[in-house]
Amino acid sequence: MTTCFIKGLFVSLFIVWIGTLNLQSQDNTTAYWEPEVSLNYKATPLLKQNFSLSNRNYIYNDQKAQLTVRQIEISHFSSLAIDPYKSISLGIQYRFREAFENDKENELRFTEQFNIAKKTSSARLGHRFRIEQRIRPTSSEHRFRYRFAVDIPLKGLKMDIGEPYLVATTESLLSLGKSIKPMYDQRITSQIGWSISHKLKAQFGIQYRMENYTERTEHVFFILNSLVISL
Repeated sequence: MTTCFIKGLFVSLFIVWIGTLNLQSQDNTTAYWEPEVSLNYKATPLLKQNFSLSNRNYIYNDQKAQLTVRQIEISHFSSLAIDPYKSISLGIQYRFREAFENDKENELRFTEQFNIAKKTSSARLGHRFRIEQRIRPTSSEHRFRYRFAVDIPLKGLKMDIGEPYLVATTESLLSLGKSIKPMYDQRITSQIGWSISHKLKAQFGIQYRMENYTERTEHVFFILNSLVISL
């Protein structure tokens, strides 16, 4: 086990520890388990397509442990490379929620994205800018997002097949709408992944969200696992 792997594991365990403290001390705390499967398809050298299916489940809510489905989401993104380091994307997502919670609404979401990537000798850095339009039957809102990400191999200096890697991100969000006050969120994510083959990756990690932190802060925790298929 390399020193980098130990560092990556330490980061993940630290976030879990912070989460445990909040679960014990906060009434406004929720935890989810969210599995996802995504498919990447390179239509042309410059155009990429992404399709994904995810499922969000309560594992801690209303101060008790449980396992209850909250929603199912399907999404699609089309990304066009401007140059080797920049791309623009358009996305559409539909969230099915009414079927699982009668007092909630389904959501249609449109996304515009600009991404900048940079590689160093042993890491990949990414800046992602997003604008979203979230449309529900009785309300709508605009959301602005910026995410910084770093991918680091945990064995050697590059990501090789069969070896683990660390993905760490931090993201800031601002939501605006006629029916809501401006809402600020912050998300921190740490995931460990494995390149199983050139066409298959698996990732497992945790995410902490501090939602609406200028008003009544809500603490939200995610256990994440995903399978990424590339064609």
